[in-house]
Amino acid sequence: MTSKDNKIVEIFIPGPAGRLEAKYYKSKKNTSPICLVLHPHPEYGGTMNNKVVVDTFQAFMNNDFSVCRVNFRGVGKSDGEFDNGQGELADAAAALDWLERENFDNSQCWIAGFSFGSLIAMQLLMRRPEINRFVALSPQPNVYDFSFLSPCPTSGSIIYGKKDELVPVENINELNKRLSSQKGIKVEFDAISEANHFFTKHGEQVMSSLNKYIKKETAVY
Repeated sequence: MTSKDNKIVEIFIPGPAGRLEAKYYKSKKNTSPICLVLHPHPEYGGTMNNKVVVDTFQAFMNNDFSVCRVNFRGVGKSDGEFDNGQGELADAAAALDWLERENFDNSQCWIAGFSFGSLIAMQLLMRRPEINRFVALSPQPNVYDFSFLSPCPTSGSIIYGKKDELVPVENINELNKRLSSQKGIKVEFDAISEANHFFTKHGEQVMSSLNKYIKKETAVY
């Protein structure tokens, strides 16, 4: 399928628990990079229409990616019910399968996630060697065990708020130390000063950081 006039369209992707509701933008270039964007925790109001998720989607779209954001099972019009992360990982894998089929000539494959979505993104990263880059927004290493990133297979960007009320900065620093010691990859940590977990009133700074990283990492392709 293609998006008429390259507009954002609503789609339904076949998933392991039924249909997954998604929004999709297809670039005019067949070789454009692709990105899947994942939302925060469904049991705490997380959806693909979360502001950070929508802004992230828009940033990739503005950089000429074919990009998809998807509602996990049980969210919005998606079938199924919350499955404590395992089912959501399967949903993300199904969405990436679909995105790759629609863009088989893509030059790069990216994954991005916000909060709980960043955990699922990183777990998927470990299972899909075709993923070239990742973006993790407000990850929660104090809540979720990120030790599976041993080693982390590709470079990426981690963007977080220095005043995140849900994640002590020490936990982010520990994650930074673990990833920065790995050879062959570079994970860039960007702290948004004064920002909380949801980047309230700091969205422009977040998107500026993301946009800069996207442009830098796509310039080599």
